[in-house]
Amino acid sequence: MRRIPHTRTTLGAALVSAAVFLAVGVQTVPAGAAPAAAPHPSPLRSGALEAPLTTAQHTALVRSAAQNSDDTARTLGLGAKEKLVVKDVVKDNDGTVHTRYERTYDGLPVLGADLVVHTPPAAKATGTVGATFNNGRRTVKVSSTTAEVSKADAAAKALRTAKSLDAVSPSTDSARKVIWAGSGTPKLAWETVVDGLQDDGTPSKLHVVTDAASGAELYRYDDVKTGTGNTQYSGSVSLSTTLSGSTYQLYDTTRGGHKTYSLNNATSGTGTLMTDADDVWGTGAGSNTQTAGADAAYGAQETWDFYKNTFGRNGIKNNGVAAYSRVHYSSGYVNAFWDDSCFCMTYGDGSGNTHALTSLDVAGHEMSHGVTSNTAGLNYTGESGGLNEATSDIFGTGVEFYANNSTDVGDYLIGEKININGDGTPLRYMDKPSKDGGSADSWYSGVGNLDVHYSSGPANHMFYLLSEGSGSKTINGVTYNSPTADGVAVAGIGRAAALQIWYKALTTYMTSSTNYASARTAALNAAAALYGTGSAQYAGVGNAFAGIAVGGHITVPTTGVTVTNPGSQSSVVGTAVSLQLSGSSTNGGSLTYSATGLPAGLSISSSGAITGTPTTAGTSSVTVTATDSTGAKGTAAFTWTVSSSGGGGTCSAAQLLGNAGFESGNTTWTASSGVITTDTGEAAHGGSYKAWLDGYGATHTDTLSQSVSIPSGCKATFTFYLHVDTAETTTSTAYDKLTVTAGSTTLATYSNLNKATGYTQKSFDLSSLAGSTVTLKFTGVEDSSLQTSFVVDDTALTTG
Repeated sequence: MRRIPHTRTTLGAALVSAAVFLAVGVQTVPAGAAPAAAPHPSPLRSGALEAPLTTAQHTALVRSAAQNSDDTARTLGLGAKEKLVVKDVVKDNDGTVHTRYERTYDGLPVLGADLVVHTPPAAKATGTVGATFNNGRRTVKVSSTTAEVSKADAAAKALRTAKSLDAVSPSTDSARKVIWAGSGTPKLAWETVVDGLQDDGTPSKLHVVTDAASGAELYRYDDVKTGTGNTQYSGSVSLSTTLSGSTYQLYDTTRGGHKTYSLNNATSGTGTLMTDADDVWGTGAGSNTQTAGADAAYGAQETWDFYKNTFGRNGIKNNGVAAYSRVHYSSGYVNAFWDDSCFCMTYGDGSGNTHALTSLDVAGHEMSHGVTSNTAGLNYTGESGGLNEATSDIFGTGVEFYANNSTDVGDYLIGEKININGDGTPLRYMDKPSKDGGSADSWYSGVGNLDVHYSSGPANHMFYLLSEGSGSKTINGVTYNSPTADGVAVAGIGRAAALQIWYKALTTYMTSSTNYASARTAALNAAAALYGTGSAQYAGVGNAFAGIAVGGHITVPTTGVTVTNPGSQSSVVGTAVSLQLSGSSTNGGSLTYSATGLPAGLSISSSGAITGTPTTAGTSSVTVTATDSTGAKGTAAFTWTVSSSGGGGTCSAAQLLGNAGFESGNTTWTASSGVITTDTGEAAHGGSYKAWLDGYGATHTDTLSQSVSIPSGCKATFTFYLHVDTAETTTSTAYDKLTVTAGSTTLATYSNLNKATGYTQKSFDLSSLAGSTVTLKFTGVEDSSLQTSFVVDDTALTTG
């Protein structure tokens, strides 16, 4: 049976593309010679850091590059009809210049063939430049620039493509003739931009590329990048404002002229510049109209300062000019977005118009979309779209840590205060992205087919591993436990170095269709430039990417300290343990030990003795670090499993779940709207109610959860009845999925491949969780077409 679809669709459905682009190649070209194929050597460490440039210096570099663009094109061996158009220039401390170009062919813009030219100073490599070509495409050529498909037909085709976006009919002027070189053989094409609205009210600017010979769609992407956040109560903060006459304006002249406007629930225009009589903005309450403006202004100033003080970047375009912010967009709009066309951030007021999405990580996320757009220009679809979203999450997280706000301390959680899931969980997790029920932890061949907010998972995971390493640890009061794709422990290099590497990779080595494989190459080039190929940071990049199944491991340079790995450990709740660790240092002297991830009740002494009595059953990932007198460190990582004491008949038999058969309706459980239902489209296993997740035939996510405490010493069994009904016809591909979790542990994943005519009972042993409170959660994720219904009924968590 098919559920009656909601009128709602998601942006992800309009963005998904099956195209997976080739890895970026880095090549050297001797001046005046034919293009060479040898890899470009990494720049010297001393020249890696970017030199801070004034606006005038940056403008001069851009002008110089533009004046010499014809010579550069000839040096690179481009065709006679190809021209280079300068997009940006970055200069390192040693004089190395990185110039980012777009191309034209016979006067037409070329999409998907951007490149970066790396020019070292003459004293270091006279006459030699290197180039990073998007998709490895050195030359572009088409047989004719005369279109067989008319501009009007291309515009009509684009409008049909955007029919789900409440699109406004494009005029023929909205289509421009281009060369499409993003994949396959270059083709003459029309690019049409269709304005419209996404399902949640977010504006859409859908770019549709149509073959000018056949009329076939070649590519599509949306130019409005969205994100979600939470109302940020940042406490009492200082805002830079401007006094005009007797009235203060939310206008920051110290950071490029950032202004904060109120749209007053409109969905277009600039709005009204926010003003105040006493320069005290908002009350901290969402019902106060100034609060959102104060939060947006604070987020903008912290993001500006983060980029300026961390990377030397002077604004989003690195030209000293600020974007602007708009708050109070629409009514009840639960989102925020960056729009290149207005060069602005826009924030909705959230549910009930009292929870504006103006948090620090949202501000950092949205403005980082602008940075990406003005550097690598990562396409907002496929693997490059996932990298685009992850880049905003990465730098949004950087902003949160940089601000050092005591009310919202830095963490690796995205949207942690939105409560969009209704159970207090974040929107995204960087340490283990799959905990959100939809994101991928690691790369696989189909990851580019996911919505970009889910295909961002591997890159977010890589950044966490690069910053903090794998295993269990607590940072700023938040506990993380990050796995790796191959089970090999990864050591972090620190968040500061990880941010520098990702920024340099983005601004210097990535291009518009960079995928995960070429992102690894870009990050390794950046690490080599910043720290050298023999550095721990370089090895850390390789190992973090290996941790998400991209590339192999790189041996970390020896530190002179080794810790003897004790191997996997096991113990029992209530039984004391004692484990003495040992290690050595080539520098001599004694070692001082510390550890992260130890089971509750255990601790380590400075001499390496782990003692105590475990209090909670479960498995922990432990990392022990030994430090010698010179500061050199060595680590050992292993697992420690603590089992329950068994019970011996002392545990009372009971059924612990409330409203286990859902017959009390929407009580006890936390569920997405419409999940607990008596809808007759699907039969209940027993009674009238059941939990019906998904079944919309459109991109959709439903959740169902309940927290329950399992007494110590109990054997616990979790059971439920499941019926899977689908319109999918495949026998090999899992398009729609239901994930069942107990806390951070995934119990099972079902999909459209598990379809059946009736209910089947599922059973799981949760005895290892005895003595803890655990959230049992069902997460159903449905793709953009053909419904799959996951129907759950008659649940139970029994002890005995």
